[in-house]
Amino acid sequence: MSARHPVGNVSGGRRGPTSPPPEPPGLSSVLARNIQALNERRRQEEVRATLQEKIAEAITRFTGSMPFVYIHLAIFGFWIVANLGWIPGVPKWDETFVVLAMWASVEAIFLSTFVLISQNRMQAAADKRADLDLQISLLAEHEVTKLTALVSAMADRMGVRTEVDAELDEITQDVAPEAVLDEIEATQPEPN
Repeated sequence: MSARHPVGNVSGGRRGPTSPPPEPPGLSSVLARNIQALNERRRQEEVRATLQEKIAEAITRFTGSMPFVYIHLAIFGFWIVANLGWIPGVPKWDETFVVLAMWASVEAIFLSTFVLISQNRMQAAADKRADLDLQISLLAEHEVTKLTALVSAMADRMGVRTEVDAELDEITQDVAPEAVLDEIEATQPEPN
């Protein structure tokens, strides 16, 4: 067996019948499963959204697009140019631009409301993800603490000493998240 042709490989790069097919580059099966689960969760959240939320999201999505900008440039541009009297044959209907200002103000009120509705929905989803992140971090910290205690016990049994032995008592203790939050809050400066 040569170093150029590992078991199962033949010249030309083809795999032999006893080698497993190569994994696709970049993603493990766990990552692919997690991505699929997250996409499915987002799809379910979109299905569960109320009609009002869907409408608000669609309006917000459109108002945040370049076609929306182009439409407003055309309408406002025509309105201004026509009411300045620069288009022959088109009578002025809003010489002081009060109607245009009122229309823009009312539109801004409604658009900002739609944006706030969408932001509230996105914030609720972000809060769920933050809670999930916190739970995973706490679980990982707990598991690392237990693994550290196990490795420390194995090192003690084998008589292995390291430079971190002095810190092991602290490292092998579980962290109480509420105590950490209390300490963070206690050390933050008071708001003015």
